[in-house]
Amino acid sequence: MPPLSRPEKIRPGEVRPEEVRPEEADRDDARLRQLRESLASVRERIGRGCHAAGRDPAEVTLVVVTKTYPASDIALLARLGVRDVGENRDGEAALKYDDCAALGLRWHFIGRLQSNKTRGVARYADLVHSVDRPSVVTALGRAAVRAGRTVGCLLQVSLDGDPARGGVPVPGIEALAEAVALEPGLEVRGLMAVAPLGVDARVAFAALPRLRETLLPAHPGARAISAGMSGDLEAALACGATHLRVGTAILGARPPLR
Repeated sequence: MPPLSRPEKIRPGEVRPEEVRPEEADRDDARLRQLRESLASVRERIGRGCHAAGRDPAEVTLVVVTKTYPASDIALLARLGVRDVGENRDGEAALKYDDCAALGLRWHFIGRLQSNKTRGVARYADLVHSVDRPSVVTALGRAAVRAGRTVGCLLQVSLDGDPARGGVPVPGIEALAEAVALEPGLEVRGLMAVAPLGVDARVAFAALPRLRETLLPAHPGARAISAGMSGDLEAALACGATHLRVGTAILGARPPLR
């Protein structure tokens, strides 16, 4: 009597090849081609921007902003070599993190962070780009310790002083950095900024290298500058950005929020 064959093991969330419908495979192939082309275009822009600024593209991290897009897009991006993804809503990010846990990605939280969301964010975020007030620092630090993790923090700087858009005013940067440094679960990694509405991005971002220099004596690990999105990444590169947050130029027009 021949030995019984062992049933094939399928990991949670894995789909058997025979269960993939032809139309779904065609749709995935089309989306993969689209993402490959747009990603190549953005990488070319980064290369040209770095060349113009006399910089090495290898020192720039491309964070693909996947908010409102499905986890299936993240899986396709991972196939194309993307390793850094950004989200701005905790509930959505947590679900995608769980779905994509096997992909070995670095997760960036880029949205305005509320204290009551820090516990969830500390579970998956490797770098939080939007630390801008002491209450968030305290809550995020406690959450990181509870999760047994060290979370990197970028201080979001307000370049126009508009409190509605988030960000610490420039005079408060050093005090906020010290507050982060005192939390056992957090590390100061640098600065983040969004160009103010109606202001030339290159003019706005020009202040960031100087502001970073004020942090480095006390916080030598604070070398990152997160600035630049789909429309102004060249300006950010010219001003020393190390992290670019790009969504629409890679993934296309965003579907409406639900």
